[in-house]
Amino acid sequence: MAKITKEMKELVQRMRLCFVATADSEGKPNLSPKGSIVVLDDEHLAFCDIDSPNTIRNLRTNPHIEINVVDPVLRKGYRFKGRAELVHKGPIYDQVAGGFWEREGKQYPVNTVVKIKVETAMPVLSPAYTFNSGISEDQVREVWIERYGYGG
Repeated sequence: MAKITKEMKELVQRMRLCFVATADSEGKPNLSPKGSIVVLDDEHLAFCDIDSPNTIRNLRTNPHIEINVVDPVLRKGYRFKGRAELVHKGPIYDQVAGGFWEREGKQYPVNTVVKIKVETAMPVLSPAYTFNSGISEDQVREVWIERYGYGG
């Protein structure tokens, strides 16, 4: 089991957007963005099912999941692999759904909370770092803000 580090927690909280990969019973992939990712504790992440029928259907038959959270300007992030549990009520549901509704409003339904027990957590690094020895985050940020016109 992997520990979700302080740096990982900070990135998840700052980005909130992640991409979730699941597979159906035939092994066909499904990739879906989620704007509700949160850290529950040192071993668990969670997100809200607002309108994700394919993700939920896949997790019912195959609980394996991968979540990528990446800062697109810094070109780095983390990939989390683990097993999902579908939560429909109780303290975890109330905590995650309630936090989402506070931030985004009650107009969005939370059908299910997906709780993930993280088994592995690995960094995602752009070749900008691996092929440019000694390049700093600030330098990478400058390049990508200029290239894509982001307001960083």
